[in-house]
Amino acid sequence: MVVQTGYFGTAEGKSVTKFTLDNGTIKITLISYGAAVQSLFVPDRKGQLEDIVLGFDDIQGYLGKNPYFGCIVGRVANRIADARFTLNGQSYQLDKNNGPNALHGGLKGLDKVVWNGEINPNTENSVTFSYLSPDGENQYPGNLMINVTYTLTSSNELQIRYLALGDQSTPVNLASHTYYNLGGHASGSESLSSHEVRFNADHMTPVSDKLIPTGEIKPVDGTDFDLRQKQVLGPLIEKTGGYDHNLCLKDYTDIKEEDIKFCGRMEHPLTGRALEVWSNQPGIQFYTGNFLPVDNSIKGKNGVFYQKHGGICLETQSFPDAVNQENFPNVILNLGRVYKHHTDIKFLTF
Repeated sequence: MVVQTGYFGTAEGKSVTKFTLDNGTIKITLISYGAAVQSLFVPDRKGQLEDIVLGFDDIQGYLGKNPYFGCIVGRVANRIADARFTLNGQSYQLDKNNGPNALHGGLKGLDKVVWNGEINPNTENSVTFSYLSPDGENQYPGNLMINVTYTLTSSNELQIRYLALGDQSTPVNLASHTYYNLGGHASGSESLSSHEVRFNADHMTPVSDKLIPTGEIKPVDGTDFDLRQKQVLGPLIEKTGGYDHNLCLKDYTDIKEEDIKFCGRMEHPLTGRALEVWSNQPGIQFYTGNFLPVDNSIKGKNGVFYQKHGGICLETQSFPDAVNQENFPNVILNLGRVYKHHTDIKFLTF
């Protein structure tokens, strides 16, 4: 059953609505600001429910110092070098909001707007958020209509379906920026360190010190990015300082739009919670919360202070800076084409 729980606050003079999806085992709250996942309660091996995503109790938190908690990011997720690209012979200068680069759509990306949210009458536990990004928003070309549908199934899967259609060619690469901590959103970096991860990725895209891809697509063999076998996260973070990198999924060049393939799995041995990510996208950004603060400057739900390495993002996507890298999967949505991005998050216990 879907429960529309009403008012969550006001942003830009518009009411923000929250929706609760509950299948009897899992309960998720979504808000129309940023089409974001605000809370996600899942059971541990003993049936104990815990909220496993970072976020805020009210709209003021999302309007303040908010490192993209739970939201949809775009039009182009991740980074674009020098906030610039060329399309059909025309150069576009985007907003610079990450040093010299553009990040997650710009100064006011999809995470910072109020979407229209509607319960899907013909599908149980399903809500669709829609937003019309106007021509020139954040300097991107063309009007772009975007729909993001969240469906919570009876088999404990959160299905996310993205659709976009524009009236002229424009880059599109949408992603969900939910921070997970299977020990509970309040359990912090100590809990995160005990997580175990593995990814179905045999290549990665190396980056510069500004986290811009160099253009290489490099095998993970013999590197800290070889996560094809399950590994404990704590020692990896201690060795590398943390991850904020795009992993190229195995056989990514052969993935078809209708395919939904295994991307990765994360487990928390102390609670027995696990999740798996499945998608039709060629890459997944593995981000270990490196830029969360080391001080108490972000106060989240229930008065919890979120700090560095307190959550993990698993962002299914095309490759970062693909608009400037000819050998990366194409992110240009041409006129007449529909962008279709499918991701399933499967919640399990062990």
